[in-house]
Amino acid sequence: MSERKASINSVPGRKKSVAEEPVTSVLKGGDIPFNPSGEEWSADEEVLAALGYKPEFKREFSLWTTFCVSFAVLGLLPSFATTLYYGMGYAGTAGMTWGWLVAMIGIQSVAASMAELCSSMPTSGGLYYAAAVLAPPGWGPFAAWITGWSNWLGQVTGAPSVNYGTAAMILACASIQNPDYVPQSYHTFLLTVFIMLIHGCMASMSTKWIARVNSVGSTFNIIALVVVIIIIPAACDRSAHGLSKFTSSAEVWGTIYPGTDWPAGVSVLMSFIGVIWTMSGYDSPFHLAEECSNANIASPRAIFLTSAVGGVFGWFLQLVVAYTVVDIGAALSSDLGQPFAAYLIQVLPQKIVLAVLSLTIIAGFAMGQGCMIAASRVTFAYARDGCFPLSKYWKHVNTYTKTPVNAVWFNNLVGNLLLLLIFGGQLAIGAIFSIGACAAFVAFTTPIFIRVFFVGNRFRPGPWNLGRFSIPIGAVASAFVALMVPILCFPSVTGADLDQSTMNWTVVVYGGPMFIITIWWFVDAHKWFKGPKVNLEHLMHGRDEQAVQLAAESDIIVGKETAEGERSSGSESEGVGRLADGKQIGDVKG
Repeated sequence: MSERKASINSVPGRKKSVAEEPVTSVLKGGDIPFNPSGEEWSADEEVLAALGYKPEFKREFSLWTTFCVSFAVLGLLPSFATTLYYGMGYAGTAGMTWGWLVAMIGIQSVAASMAELCSSMPTSGGLYYAAAVLAPPGWGPFAAWITGWSNWLGQVTGAPSVNYGTAAMILACASIQNPDYVPQSYHTFLLTVFIMLIHGCMASMSTKWIARVNSVGSTFNIIALVVVIIIIPAACDRSAHGLSKFTSSAEVWGTIYPGTDWPAGVSVLMSFIGVIWTMSGYDSPFHLAEECSNANIASPRAIFLTSAVGGVFGWFLQLVVAYTVVDIGAALSSDLGQPFAAYLIQVLPQKIVLAVLSLTIIAGFAMGQGCMIAASRVTFAYARDGCFPLSKYWKHVNTYTKTPVNAVWFNNLVGNLLLLLIFGGQLAIGAIFSIGACAAFVAFTTPIFIRVFFVGNRFRPGPWNLGRFSIPIGAVASAFVALMVPILCFPSVTGADLDQSTMNWTVVVYGGPMFIITIWWFVDAHKWFKGPKVNLEHLMHGRDEQAVQLAAESDIIVGKETAEGERSSGSESEGVGRLADGKQIGDVKG
């Protein structure tokens, strides 16, 4: 027992679980792994034990390196370049300017509410764990099942969608250099698979190596973003097209491009796919919480900062493009197959175009690797609780690197299979972007919705919290996602023009698997899937009978055994959590 814990528990009339202790220290030396026979637990280890898990990773991520992974997954520059077809193509410059600001109100609300959950429950399971803890009695496993699978679908599509965009930009550079070259679908497919394999190798390395690489990648991402924001307006040459240096503000903010058959307001909402997909990587610190020091403070800070910083810089990039674009229609229909590259050709000299694309490609490569890392941690966390078929393989932690290598390559295989959508055309492969947006935000908001409408004031916040603004912000987040998920499934055309080549395949590629997963739950999975191991202190509904049942089923030792009672028959673990009526876990015979 650490002296700090002993002193807290020695206060008269006060029993306090380690789950309630603020995390203010880090592991000795910064890299000491969990030792089941060790002398002392760190604060991070105590909190994770209170959540029901033993530490399995080295805590080699700090606030900065966690933010770096998250910002790399966000990848503003490559994300913007990859989704320009939707952001600018559906509503034009109006959707890019004030539309981005409107969307960011909802997105930042989601990020803030998620950060609050992360501070309370800093575990790799993230949203999946939170959904189980917050759900009403009897609904925890189902809430975790839906949240977990939706989050995994969003995560597993991240790397292939990013790498597809990176590959398309590389081939666009080849077309610019050699106008006779026209990229073919199989060229894009093979190049994307090659990048996926490289990222699989990189994501299989040790945590310390990954943290360093992502620090470099995120730093480059930030520098590249700033350079592009400066270089485009500085080198813009619209005069070659007989136009002024910049488009007038009245036109930029007031003109909605007729990119869909829907009314203008709906088109603006549909253009939010670019914002939502771009801003859907800030959950990464949640999934890296078990590898982060000072996790229930550093991880939520990284979530909030990633969304806030990304939102501001992303808007600046949107403004730059909105004020300089020459012909939206020509950029969207260019033979280059990459609207961002086609836009750059309109406004910049060729050498500068290639320079900007090169920066974007390198940033995109770093982003794809960050996506691969985040997805592997999600797969590991869910496999640890038996969510997937063959979970025993995907939850394995490599003994040499101390990272979930099997989960990395499982996701890599699934991602490469999804890339076969490339052969279905632009709208078919575009489904992986809509999947990422829908799946991620459904998973983000499910525990937030439960927290707002079912838990209320019973929620136990961590040291980073929203205070009295928690429920109003959570309500805004829930309303935003409830509006946007159906919108993201709308096709851009209607009536007689709507056929299999113009439909929005999101409802099939995302809705189909989620429908099957739901049926699987009611037919079979509810019999064996019990959700994550939940510590009694974190149950928000306070049902004594539920607490006693969970205590009886738990096989997690959440405190150190006393020296006298160690390994003896009938010995009880020193409690680190309390029942709803204040009893210690050790008081419940199981």
